[in-house]
Amino acid sequence: MDKNIAIIMINILTVLFVPFLVLGIINKTKAFWGGRKGASVFQPFYNTIKLFKKDKTISTTTSWIFNFAPVVVFATTLFAAFFAPMVNGYSIINIAGAFVIFSYILGLGKFFALISAMDTGSSFEGMGASREACFTTIVEPAFFIILASTVVLSGNYNFNSITNTISNFQSYGILIAVLASISLLVMLLIECSRIPVDDPSTHLELTMIHEVMILDNSGFDFALLSWASGIKMVILMSLIANFIIPSGLNNSLNILLYYLIIFVLAVLTGTIESAIARLRMSHVFEFIFVMSSLALVIASLTAVKIYGV
Repeated sequence: MDKNIAIIMINILTVLFVPFLVLGIINKTKAFWGGRKGASVFQPFYNTIKLFKKDKTISTTTSWIFNFAPVVVFATTLFAAFFAPMVNGYSIINIAGAFVIFSYILGLGKFFALISAMDTGSSFEGMGASREACFTTIVEPAFFIILASTVVLSGNYNFNSITNTISNFQSYGILIAVLASISLLVMLLIECSRIPVDDPSTHLELTMIHEVMILDNSGFDFALLSWASGIKMVILMSLIANFIIPSGLNNSLNILLYYLIIFVLAVLTGTIESAIARLRMSHVFEFIFVMSSLALVIASLTAVKIYGV
């Protein structure tokens, strides 16, 4: 089998099935720190299969948007994953400026998720959509700054050029890669609704953000939304992995390091959720601005490296 075809197949399988394993590892880690045995790491996969077999319950106040949104959210998240560098730093769709297309595709999915929540007519879901939109307006510019800075630094406008950050720019590259990885970890906690920004296991509507947006979804629709959330988490973990893994390694070692970093990030996410409490809503913005601050530092380092200013 051609090497590129093999990498493409590995990437597709990673995007489709690793999200369940990541969520399972996070839950297993939280159970470990709580002194419990916990469910199997494959339980999220079993839960999704069970949800696919269940019927949907749809409110009479909703329109076609509510029915259409889960499919759009899943499709856009899956399509965005094809542009992102995954296993071996390989992007299934590799074109110049792909990180811009990637961001807008995810933004389209987020837009449908927001209007779907508001389409239910529920004040609680509208509140969650408002908070989600507010957080996104802060996170997305920082994300653009980070990716644009690293892409410009490499001189190659392909998305997978982030894999060369450490190898090509020595101390600057190491510092930028570390700061970018920390920023993307913060983004992961925000965008995937994890503690300290949101609690995926809470049932208190006044404190919920993403989970309150999908309260009316059930069965097949809820399975798609949960799967899409897991895929987004794997995408962000993959970006972190590709910042950390230096280029030039042989394929086997690269793939091994990739999955090891994904595993470590899943354990780290579960540990963070076990070690700290959810922030008060008024303090969430302070946490989000950590990413913005690090993004500006990365942009400054890029300017110093390129222009010597």
